[in-house]
Amino acid sequence: MRAPALYTAAGSLLLTTLAAAPAGGAPAAPGAAELHGTAIAAARAGTAGVRFGACPAVEDLPDGVQCGTVSVPLDYARPDGRQIKLTVSRVRATHKDPHNSKRRVPRQGALVYNPGGPGGSGMYFPLVGALPEWKGLAAAYDLVGYAPRGVGRSAPLSCTDPKQYLKAPTQTPAHPSLSYKKERIAQAKAYARGCAKRAGAALRYYTSLNNARDLDVLRAALGERKLTFVGASYGTYFGALYATLFPSHVRRMVFDAAVNPDPEQVWYRNNLDQSAAFEERWADFREWIAGHDDVYGLGNTAEEVLRSYEKAAARLAAEPAGGKVGPGELRGAFLSAGYYDDFWPHRAQALSAYLKGDPKPLIQQAGPHQEAAKEAENSNAVYTAVECNDAPWPTDWEVWDRDNTRLARVAPFETWDNVWMNLPCAYWLAPRQRVLDVRTGPGELPPTLILAAERDAAAPYAGALELHRRLSGSVLVTERDAGTHGIAGGPNPCVNGYLDAYLLEGRLPVRRAACAPHPEPTPKPKTKGSSRKAAVGPAR
Repeated sequence: MRAPALYTAAGSLLLTTLAAAPAGGAPAAPGAAELHGTAIAAARAGTAGVRFGACPAVEDLPDGVQCGTVSVPLDYARPDGRQIKLTVSRVRATHKDPHNSKRRVPRQGALVYNPGGPGGSGMYFPLVGALPEWKGLAAAYDLVGYAPRGVGRSAPLSCTDPKQYLKAPTQTPAHPSLSYKKERIAQAKAYARGCAKRAGAALRYYTSLNNARDLDVLRAALGERKLTFVGASYGTYFGALYATLFPSHVRRMVFDAAVNPDPEQVWYRNNLDQSAAFEERWADFREWIAGHDDVYGLGNTAEEVLRSYEKAAARLAAEPAGGKVGPGELRGAFLSAGYYDDFWPHRAQALSAYLKGDPKPLIQQAGPHQEAAKEAENSNAVYTAVECNDAPWPTDWEVWDRDNTRLARVAPFETWDNVWMNLPCAYWLAPRQRVLDVRTGPGELPPTLILAAERDAAAPYAGALELHRRLSGSVLVTERDAGTHGIAGGPNPCVNGYLDAYLLEGRLPVRRAACAPHPEPTPKPKTKGSSRKAAVGPAR
């Protein structure tokens, strides 16, 4: 939930008007050619289906999961042109009622999931059927995950050499100098050029609109007349595009941790809002640590905990832990705790141990893992391409500098690192899309379910309110005073009750409902690894 105090102090984030001429010239609105092309591709996929079989070893999935591929056009305006293949994973419905072993649960079809990103893969999603919170849904649905275009083996996108991507240690100044800014601008320009060089003419087709169209082709390939879909984080955005483009193809849709679909927000302003919201969540985390000073010894107020963090950052700047964990890696580890509060005990323990002379837990949690470099670079390339292609961005550095300098005065924790992540969009070399106005009228779309944590930093709560306003007949369920990013199938039984009632029975409350927050994590003096399940958690 974004805090009004932050926005007042930041001058209400009065942004300079976006540069009027995006790279590549004026884009065409999503039109009849793409819609017709989607219909052709979906009909073709419906006939071909998906030939599921054993998963390739590279997917690292257990024997119970099946894999296959679905062909989609690279360019939907030319459905008979170049085709790309999306990888798909599935576990069939178990038909086993978790509450009554004698009852056989009837199959309701395929439940398709996207974890967000852009750049996140859902290939591991079918594994959640083994978790208690998902067994009811796994009984009634085939659980289907997939890697969107550009991700994993789905026409993979790359913008730089993966060996160069995870450079460490790194700095992360909250108030960067002019020379540091110039260095990061040069890196952003080089990255944008790398994306254009490596992807070539195909780069322009990695968009949220094409992700929505791909979803309709996948629906048809699975033999589903109508789609049942759960999208988390960014998955809520192209899910909302799908609902706008293909409302008659929707059976049931869940939007978990909804991002703001307002065309004026996509994506530059959404990232400003996210940076502001993370400052509030960072404060929540520090207050929790302070409440457990007897365990961690990092201070008994949020301000004292901040000083402990800054002490560690300064020490790491002078001498990186293990030669690879500097201030940048420290901040990255603590940023992830802003997404999921079940990370809090492990991060706090690692910081405490480091300041007491044991760097091993911090190195383990914050250090770069070179074996994951290829996957991380691929994910970032897709993230960048989709967000840069989706909408106009400021092309004048002064706009970025002015807006984020203001914001960093009151929200220093994530602001500038968020800039560096997105700055290639200022120098992008592919055409920009015109943003689709997400909106459905009464009766156009079946009732849909929006789930949101009130203090979610990655997807500030205002986005859920905006999506609720734009999708007629939608219902919003809020987890009050909580900030986990993605709450479907998580630790809150109230939230899961609404999720199951909707997906299993089609039942929804009237307009809005609220759940009390799930319990705060229990402090642990020793790290044992995160309990977060990779298959469930949404990607940024």
